[in-house]
Amino acid sequence: MEKDKMEKPIKLIALDMDGTLLNSKGEITEANRQAIKAAQDRGIFVVLSTGRSLLTCREHADALELSSYLVTVNGSEIWDDKRELVERNLVKSELVEWMWNLTREHKTNFWAISTEQNWRDEMPEDIHTLEWLKFGFNIDDDETRELILRELEVKGEFELSNSTLKNIEVNPAGINKANGLKIVCNRLGIAMENVMAVGDSLNDLAMIKEAGLGVAMGNAQEKVKKAADWVTTTNEEDGVANAIHRWVIQL
Repeated sequence: MEKDKMEKPIKLIALDMDGTLLNSKGEITEANRQAIKAAQDRGIFVVLSTGRSLLTCREHADALELSSYLVTVNGSEIWDDKRELVERNLVKSELVEWMWNLTREHKTNFWAISTEQNWRDEMPEDIHTLEWLKFGFNIDDDETRELILRELEVKGEFELSNSTLKNIEVNPAGINKANGLKIVCNRLGIAMENVMAVGDSLNDLAMIKEAGLGVAMGNAQEKVKKAADWVTTTNEEDGVANAIHRWVIQL
């Protein structure tokens, strides 16, 4: 760890959810809960920065009594402390239809997030009547996944990442958690060098690289661990709490 990294005070903690804040049962452990409360009690902002939509992360934010922003759908939506929409970035419906056709061509599972609801392995009758935030492919076969990834890259319209080794997450080009956090920081008057970002997958990579302190989970993908400033324990071992105690509240 570089000396200057250690000396910058953390004013905002950005937490991924799945594989990071949540354990394998989808729960927030008591240790993580208490560490987050201790950070908030010290006036530190705690922001969920997740691939999930507001529909599937709000309950956790409320349970933690978070009084700050939410970066959702990998940065496609940003919500303020009153859960009012700050920014929204859409995937063109024509591109969503093209990706849906890719799943049918290659017989893969998929999901999609519209502004209204989450879709899994099914789509509405008229794709073009909805506003779309993200599309995702679940692909067990490595060869098929690489093939689809190449097709997506050639299209040149997308920000590509993952939340597991078996999937591909697709957002509009330039939309990621790091850029979402920059908007939040700008509104709060905080520099990115005063952010600690914690995550485990490629959709966390940008924020881990651009935060003042990037923390990878013990269960993180190797590429994420290599990019991080520090590696904490796994999501089964209160990795978030350990990072907060080590770098933020020093208890």
